[in-house]
Amino acid sequence: MQIVTPKQMAKIENHSEKLGVSKKQLMLNAGKALAKLIEECSTRENSKEQPHIVFLAGSGNNGGDCFVAAELLVYRGFRVTVINLIKAPSAEPAKEMFEKLPSRVNVITGYKSANEAAAAEAAELDFMTLQDKDLTDISKKKERSPIENILLNEKKRLSDIRHAVIDADILVDGVFGTGFHGKLDKDIMSLFNIGTGAYKIAVDIPSGGNSNSGTVAKGVFKADETITFGYIKTGMSQFPLKKYCGKITVADIGIPRMAIDCIEGERTYYRIERKHLAGFPPKRERDAHKGTFGSVLVIAGSSSMRGAAAFAALGALRGGAGMVRVASVEKCIDTVSVLAPEATYITLDEDDYGFMLFDSSKDALLDAMEKSDTIVIGCGMGVTNDTAEIVRFVLANAKVPVIVDADGINCIARDINILLNRKSEVIITPHPGEMARLLNCDAAAINDNRIMTAEKYAEKFGITVVLKGAGTLVADSHKTAANHTGNAGMSRGGSGDILAGIIGATAAQKYAPFDACCAGVYIHGLAGDAAADKYGQEAMLPRDIISCLPDAYRILKEKQLGNI
Repeated sequence: MQIVTPKQMAKIENHSEKLGVSKKQLMLNAGKALAKLIEECSTRENSKEQPHIVFLAGSGNNGGDCFVAAELLVYRGFRVTVINLIKAPSAEPAKEMFEKLPSRVNVITGYKSANEAAAAEAAELDFMTLQDKDLTDISKKKERSPIENILLNEKKRLSDIRHAVIDADILVDGVFGTGFHGKLDKDIMSLFNIGTGAYKIAVDIPSGGNSNSGTVAKGVFKADETITFGYIKTGMSQFPLKKYCGKITVADIGIPRMAIDCIEGERTYYRIERKHLAGFPPKRERDAHKGTFGSVLVIAGSSSMRGAAAFAALGALRGGAGMVRVASVEKCIDTVSVLAPEATYITLDEDDYGFMLFDSSKDALLDAMEKSDTIVIGCGMGVTNDTAEIVRFVLANAKVPVIVDADGINCIARDINILLNRKSEVIITPHPGEMARLLNCDAAAINDNRIMTAEKYAEKFGITVVLKGAGTLVADSHKTAANHTGNAGMSRGGSGDILAGIIGATAAQKYAPFDACCAGVYIHGLAGDAAADKYGQEAMLPRDIISCLPDAYRILKEKQLGNI
């Protein structure tokens, strides 16, 4: 499924107008789709004869979508309230849609007038903390000051809003759209925080969410469901915003198919779906042999981190590779060979701490590299001068795609020239902490800018970046894909080693790096979901992801055949 940035969406809408579908028509279609969703949700969520639908409307296009839906619903027997929270709409076509609202729609002016706002600020009034007793005393006065009149008017305004929200059966957020950035003001935050049993629907994106990056402002609207128009926006593929979207429904609002041509040449965005994996896994012909499905060399592990090498090897084996060789120190091989007897092994010399040595290993490594279709390096190998030299040597001499994970990435972080002096295609698979080490920043900065970080790093070095985490991203110089399979039960040491092995196997089967990564992260997450179903997220282990890879392939094939 193609997804777009907010800027790309604006271009598509503008181009739609040139192709004969006006913005007014798009708004009418969006409002109609919103009304239909509300009706469906009302049937499912409520048993009332006349459900109360409350729209929190902004002054822009999202508000206009709400006004269209409100008009349709009020004539279908719903009780409808519209609360304008920002200001009265002034731009077309939202203004036109607001003015068309029938009188039976209850409209609440939910914003301060300019004069009241100025007076309130000057007097340092806080209407949210004003006590009812104070208002009762003021209301009894025969003569009131202008400030006291403002107090009464504002408290009534807030009371009307609160009562409407509490009484709502379905609460619709159409306050801010995809262009939002910055902070929510405290009145709107307080409104979003009102306790209500209403089913909550966000229009296009929850207000307070950044539709570009996926970050959220404090007090963001938490929706049970989000209806987004035309295309999912990039930020909605990332956490924390994805969490606040709830279920995401994409509505067709009549954008001409050719409209998307206006962003041709720009970076392309995808949500990884099974249809993108139509040729994966490759068909196993009856005359196939082990060489048909590629050979993966896994350079991983140390005396103290044997499991990482085992997981990478098992990921490559279960990922479909015809042959897997593991190069590591003796103690690591002793362990891995028991867990993965299908692999073959290359024993490397080790230092006093159980880490690989470089000088005595390079000939064996070079020979193994010549026989391999892909190389996975870094899982549990440690960060020493010798392991850094091994990573440097592999990237400088490999003629096949190299997947660099874990300590391989940490070695690159010590010396970026390792990445610059390479001969082959490179895939790096960092988690946010490893990405932060590459960029010499903290992990929070990475999580606040996941999409941009992956893209810029991929562009700068001409590589493919798999930025792991909830909503794992795959980015190369021209494309970005967001994954949606997987769950929190996979948040354990070892899961990433399995992914590196799977990507290595997929790339060995002649898929291009970007496609191999998309297939790898999707099937890895699907296996994690199968493991969660079987064992529960709390109890599942990385080894369960490996054991559930056969289930993941079965599910994928059944989905591709349309059986599920």
